[in-house]
Amino acid sequence: MRLHDRVFLLLGGTGGIGKALVEPLVRAGARVIIASRHPEKLEHREGVSLVHLDLAAPDLDQQLVRLGDAYPDIDGVIHCAGQNCFASLGNMTVNELDAQIAVNLRSAMIVARHFAPRFEKAEQGALVFVGSTFGSIGFPGYTAYCASKFGLRGFSEALRRELADTPVQVIYVAPRATATDMNPEAVNELNRALGNAMDAPEAVAAQILAAMENDDRRRFLGWPEKLFVVINGILPKIVDKAMLKQLPVIRRFLNPGVLS
Repeated sequence: MRLHDRVFLLLGGTGGIGKALVEPLVRAGARVIIASRHPEKLEHREGVSLVHLDLAAPDLDQQLVRLGDAYPDIDGVIHCAGQNCFASLGNMTVNELDAQIAVNLRSAMIVARHFAPRFEKAEQGALVFVGSTFGSIGFPGYTAYCASKFGLRGFSEALRRELADTPVQVIYVAPRATATDMNPEAVNELNRALGNAMDAPEAVAAQILAAMENDDRRRFLGWPEKLFVVINGILPKIVDKAMLKQLPVIRRFLNPGVLS
């Protein structure tokens, strides 16, 4: 996929990985349309347009119609918006569950539903979904997040196969732990305690762009995380045992005050 002269709608472009994508996309000659609930709070710059879009809203489909009418030249969507909540299932509110499903999964499906037919008719277009290692490996404390990212991985795979005989590209990229503001300090401390590496958002952004330029169908980031994804798919009991050994440490950060 070429990036020059493309027009990308970037979802989740106000922070973390999405924010790190803006500069290299503009530098590559692409035009970027950043969608946000509060575009008025963002800084204007050359090559970037700011639009309002609420991914969790019930009328997201209608918002996309208006957005598509205003920007008919969009020929690529990068969905890297996400919400997570590091908590045991019983300690999560229904609103927290709903928010993760709505932003991480439902919005991706509705966005693809809007743009895929347009791209197919135009005989050009790309749908890029940023998932997670936790979309392949269930991890304690992230039950809802894992459910939404497992769903996103399955959705992108099914959609890619549904559009396999069309010019529309469907790409799924799964980062490992990434150092973004979305992580509470307890998660950063947990990763340090477990020895989990955390990538900088800029490094992940570079991998996403590489996957796009190489026309990868899927790309999993990080080692040994990529190996664990394969093992979990073939021999999940091995990962079960490894997680069981880590569980006392995880519980210490998941439920402060509980001794390991």
